[in-house]
Amino acid sequence: MTVGARIRVAAVSAAALVCVAGCADPLASPSAEPTASAGSPTSVGRDAVDPPGIGVLPSVPPSEGPVVDCRYLPGGPAAKPVTLPPTTGIPATGTVMVEVTTSAGPVGVVLDREKAPCTVNSFIALAGQGFFDDTPCRRSVTSGALRALQCGDPSGTGTGGPGYRFATEYPETAYPPRDPGLGAQVRYPRGTVAMAHTAHPASNGSQFFLVYADSVLPPTYTVFGRMTEDAVAVVEEAAANGDDGLSSAGGVAPNIPVRIDTATVH
Repeated sequence: MTVGARIRVAAVSAAALVCVAGCADPLASPSAEPTASAGSPTSVGRDAVDPPGIGVLPSVPPSEGPVVDCRYLPGGPAAKPVTLPPTTGIPATGTVMVEVTTSAGPVGVVLDREKAPCTVNSFIALAGQGFFDDTPCRRSVTSGALRALQCGDPSGTGTGGPGYRFATEYPETAYPPRDPGLGAQVRYPRGTVAMAHTAHPASNGSQFFLVYADSVLPPTYTVFGRMTEDAVAVVEEAAANGDDGLSSAGGVAPNIPVRIDTATVH
């Protein structure tokens, strides 16, 4: 790849990250404005060049025990009325299966409590209250930086959330605070399910993205599950329809709208 090509790839990649970070729930405080995080992630999807020097996700740090306590902070108005998830005695081992039915087809997701117990706890609580039911997957990324479908905002505006916010978990928790590695680029494998956030600390909310081809991001987006192979195929097919190419607060939308009908925890 020429130097000029690398610069073009980095520029496209940075724009995509801006939307993952800046278009997610701006929940740092009621008056906070979302800003983009730093870094220039480069897509390594099936039809993209695999850049050199890209790291891999770190090992999952040892759990502090079979259960943890979680902290959920006020985060502005909720896009749908919900109650807070439980905060004590949260399981930190095992997996949970969630069947997400969408207008594009069924998307099975296996949530991993060991990697992100508080994120899984929140997702289960929201799914159980119907928070994700009849909501749009309002952002699609089909080229450049990130290959993913972003969902979890009932308002469809790119700023909706559950009314609370919480801290990032794995892979960020695998690094010491202020470690330079947090600004590096690592591969988020095909099938990953991760949380979107703003550049503000502890701004996880309800928006998440489904990675349908290997992508590269800083290790600051909470990985809390993986899609089944059949689910990846559904998201891939939706992405193959392209996006509308219109930049807005919510980012580009799929050409053929994708909606979550239900999210059922098994």
